[in-house]
Amino acid sequence: MSEPLRIESGELTGEEILDALREGRRVVVEAELLGGTHQLSLRHDGETYYCDTPTTLHKHADEEGMLACIEKMGYGRVE
Repeated sequence: MSEPLRIESGELTGEEILDALREGRRVVVEAELLGGTHQLSLRHDGETYYCDTPTTLHKHADEEGMLACIEKMGYGRVE
């Protein structure tokens, strides 16, 4: 298993994050949540996309759902 890609929220676009997930990498994002800075993990197991935050585990069945989550939550840079 490869090393996780560690980024700050907004450092990469949503598509760049998805590219890393497609390559089988886990993406650890440092983001402002709940009044502080926290790390969350984005990953793909080949079927389901996961967004594991300090409070919730979100699951998405497809890339479109994951991209929408990344953009909605501000993890990816919008261009």
